[in-house]
Amino acid sequence: MEVIPLLKVTISGPPGSGTSTLVAKLSKSRNWSFVNGGDVFRSAAKKKGISIEEFSALCKLDLEVDRALDSDLREIMTSSKPPEILESRLSGWWAQDLNLDCKKIWISVSDEVRAKRIQNREGGDFPSSLIKSRNRQRDDMDRYMDLYGIDLDDMSPYDLILEADDKDEEEVFQLVDQYLEE
Repeated sequence: MEVIPLLKVTISGPPGSGTSTLVAKLSKSRNWSFVNGGDVFRSAAKKKGISIEEFSALCKLDLEVDRALDSDLREIMTSSKPPEILESRLSGWWAQDLNLDCKKIWISVSDEVRAKRIQNREGGDFPSSLIKSRNRQRDDMDRYMDLYGIDLDDMSPYDLILEADDKDEEEVFQLVDQYLEE
């Protein structure tokens, strides 16, 4: 008999919070499948030949672009064969709205730490990375409020909110892995 996976956990957090790294580590250690919403977003920007920041601004101007990507991710969550892990900024909200029985985790980091991580990943100088990070966060917050009435500062859907400013990727992984055992 085929074992059908169920969505076990959503991982959310702002860009640069380490969610992609966490998902990769969880997937490897538990042999779980995953979908990374950030990868979906980056792929859509690349297909259009524009930067992530430009794509974020486009999504704010044309809400249907973002709505289509979000619809795809919600369908994945409720499909007959969902991944065990779904990473996206809104996956915890969607899991709550859809009454999915899974753990919902938010990884929180300061603007400065996110900017430093983005600078390390994408290059450039720190002040520019900080400005780009804050602009993208503001655009995303405005867009999600316009699209769904979701305030990204409202953490009520999440079962675990992990403050990760002073934690490296291994510490975050260990804490989340331990939480998933409970």
